Amino acid sequence: MKITFPDGNIKEFESGVSLLDIAKSISEGLARAVEGAVVNDEKIMGLQEKITEDSTVNFVKYDSDEAKKIFWHTTSHLMAAAIQKLYPGTLFAIGPAIDNGFYYDIDSDHQFTPEDLTKIEKEMLNIAREKHELIREDISREDALKLFGDHGDKYKVELINDLPEDAELSIYKLGDFVDLCKGPHLLNTKDIKAVKLLSIAGAYWRGNEKNKMLQRIYGISFKKQAELDEYLNMIEEAKKRDHRILGKEMDLFMLAEEGPGFPFFLPNGMVIKNNLKKYLGELLERDGYGQIETPMILNKQLWLTSGHWDHYKDNMYFTEIDEEEYAVKPMNCPGSILVFKSKPHSYRDLPIRLAELGLVHRHELSGALHGLFRVRAFTQDDAHIFCLRHQIKDEIKGIMKLAGEIYSKFGFEYKVMISTRPEDSMGAQEDWDQAEKALIETVEELGIPYKINEGDGAFYGPKIDIQLLDSMKRAWQCGTVQLDFQMPERFDITYINESGEKERPVMIHRAIYGSLERFMGILIEHYGGNFPLWLAPVHATIIPVSLEHHLEFTRKLYERCSQLGLRVKLDDRNESMGKKIRDSQTSKVPYQLVIGDNEIKNNTVSVRKYGEKQTIDIDIDEFIETIEKDIKERR
Repeated sequence: MKITFPDGNIKEFESGVSLLDIAKSISEGLARAVEGAVVNDEKIMGLQEKITEDSTVNFVKYDSDEAKKIFWHTTSHLMAAAIQKLYPGTLFAIGPAIDNGFYYDIDSDHQFTPEDLTKIEKEMLNIAREKHELIREDISREDALKLFGDHGDKYKVELINDLPEDAELSIYKLGDFVDLCKGPHLLNTKDIKAVKLLSIAGAYWRGNEKNKMLQRIYGISFKKQAELDEYLNMIEEAKKRDHRILGKEMDLFMLAEEGPGFPFFLPNGMVIKNNLKKYLGELLERDGYGQIETPMILNKQLWLTSGHWDHYKDNMYFTEIDEEEYAVKPMNCPGSILVFKSKPHSYRDLPIRLAELGLVHRHELSGALHGLFRVRAFTQDDAHIFCLRHQIKDEIKGIMKLAGEIYSKFGFEYKVMISTRPEDSMGAQEDWDQAEKALIETVEELGIPYKINEGDGAFYGPKIDIQLLDSMKRAWQCGTVQLDFQMPERFDITYINESGEKERPVMIHRAIYGSLERFMGILIEHYGGNFPLWLAPVHATIIPVSLEHHLEFTRKLYERCSQLGLRVKLDDRNESMGKKIRDSQTSKVPYQLVIGDNEIKNNTVSVRKYGEKQTIDIDIDEFIETIEKDIKERR
């Protein structure tokens, strides 16, 4: 059996060799330094797991994303072991690693409290110091059903029964705790030295609101206490930046009981939203997109044709018109297809780029709703490109360059994932292979690093997913580029080729903001509410030192700025100047302009910038010219 390493070296081993032994064959030091491996570029495995066929193996160290998943998945089992010891009779559902830590869903008569979490943390560290090995055992379906059935573990029994008959099953043992699990895990618990259980939430078993509500405990762990302290400090900073709190303080948006999941945008929020639309619209016009608007409600037949009725029905809203079934659109693409199909096209017309800022509605469980991040109605900055097959790479390159330009405008770095065919997909494997190959080759030609996200593509095609990294290095899923050979087939859309015959175009779906609502939520937290001048709801607050002596001058300055299109506020309240400055700073207005005797005499303003304590005197004309330039250039 041949094992290929990232540097191209190949070694031969007996089938059934453990990853630990493969690492030791390179060096004992490597075996001690790694947490696991990525096998065949997709599967994350623990060192105790075995390789039985020719494979590529890339060992991963603690600082990698893959190793963190191994570390945190192991800690979820460690938490379960501690809970089992402290609260006998608890049943355990699932306990995966997530982007920032882990969770475990549990069924217990005991209602867990924050005080309980502290007790569980201590027990977890006690168990970890005992240096338990994570022992993996393959197990037959019959033995697994007996093992968990004898313990009354209805959740594991249900999971086993729902697996295919030929599914390979395994269990992991951590001391007395045994769990149905495919891994991956650390070799033992000795490196888990800092643990924090963060919160308790409710979660329906298997995400179905008809099932029992379980208790979900979230946590995170590290090798060093200093790492945990740094993470907790980041969490505290994130709380200060919570877009729901800042959104209320800055009058950006509101949520009402009369429309859960349907956000209301207030005047200040609309300033931001409209500026985002305007900026995007200018780039779309520059890059040759035609902008369209399609209906929000379309009949059932359209959604049957698109495949959404079969693949997405649970997430859709419905109505009846003239005794016919209709659906509120969850996506914009079918409407865009109808626009393309409304008249004949020649190969000379392609590519055709149609953009739509379309309001879509998707049903989300009430427990999943979260500010602007998870809503039931949102505006997608969709575009659908109809092109020839040889134009695919150039179009995707154009999209990626546009995305990079937009993200850099807001100060974002980003990561790229390529998501491949899911289980519930439509279409021939040959089309999927070709589409996935085109995405990978295009990203590689652009020199953009990427990772493969197996099985997470859309049901009609593979996609590029773009994750933004904000000012706190948190990752947010935003942009997507989806390559689609299926919709043109299902809707029978064609163009006339050079030979005068009908041929199918390829369809590319793309969004860059993703959802304007979610993107705004990300921006609020990214900037901590301190928006760049061009996005800020109010550019400056004008504050007279004395209402009796300086109000007339400040009113004239206010009127001048307003006529120039600047968003200014005149604070003529009967309050102290200090309070007015503090209130303006609390509202995160970029500039406070103070007008007193000297300023009137010299035609200047005393300018204080948000977040700074010192003020500077500047000529009024110079100040206006400076901020006009900043706004125009969207600095």
